[in-house]
Amino acid sequence: MSQHARERQFLDPAVVARLGTLELKARTVVEGFLAGLHRSPFKGFSVEFAEYRQYMPGDDLSTIDWKVYARSDRHYVKKFEEETNLDCHIILDISGSMTYGSSGITKHEYAACLAASLGYLMNRQRDAVGLTAFNDTIVASLAASARPGHLRALLITLDRLDAGRETNVAKPLHRLAESLTKRGLVVLISDLLDDPERVIRGLKHFHFRGTDVIVFHVLDPDEIDFPFERPTKFEDLETTEEITAVPAVARRSYVQAMDDLIDRYRRELGATGIDYHLLRTSEPLEMALLAYLSTRSRNL
Repeated sequence: MSQHARERQFLDPAVVARLGTLELKARTVVEGFLAGLHRSPFKGFSVEFAEYRQYMPGDDLSTIDWKVYARSDRHYVKKFEEETNLDCHIILDISGSMTYGSSGITKHEYAACLAASLGYLMNRQRDAVGLTAFNDTIVASLAASARPGHLRALLITLDRLDAGRETNVAKPLHRLAESLTKRGLVVLISDLLDDPERVIRGLKHFHFRGTDVIVFHVLDPDEIDFPFERPTKFEDLETTEEITAVPAVARRSYVQAMDDLIDRYRRELGATGIDYHLLRTSEPLEMALLAYLSTRSRNL
């Protein structure tokens, strides 16, 4: 197996889930991802991407970085510190429905690993990182900070979170939107299995206040494809309500309802200028990190 293949193997979510602490998982994911970017065709992305922006007419020519130009064939200028840094807020759903998992990793494990990896990457970029974890209420909250030791506090908090109880996505969204006082970026990680109207209204609250938003819609492949064949008992992980269904009878209406939900989030959030990304828990975390970098660099 080649070195590149080995690095990509370690980014498989089920493999990452067995690595140990969240700190080790995040470091493995991010360092492997950044190593991959060095060999990738993605123009404008690099470990140092946050330190530059594209040259604009009127910029001082002396600020152009000619080494970056030689690598990318584009003119980039070094940013000032106040241009570069952001307050980034990760909002993590730890409700009962996030405990479902069919492919070696639950939605909760996948989401926590993604939150840890994003926190690690944000900290590496010298951005201030904050965390809000919720179910039907806010369970944990860390204010955004770039101080030494803050990343470790964030990772320890994530490691100690247990998923459970019902979901109320809108509550933490509105509360955090009201509390933000400066330019920043909000990242919501959730299965969004809640009233879509309330969720979308809560996310729009950030947008109306001038905050950029990325939504990572985390779902298990089974929840999208409904691969069940035999009569199956399904349990609501939040209310413990049970129902027995014959998949052959229920499949068409279930898949249509899930497709409609996903399409509604993608369409209505996109129309507002909010970045929406559907993530299956079988997909490498690097896809989410690339989506985050793309949004961050575009909105600086």
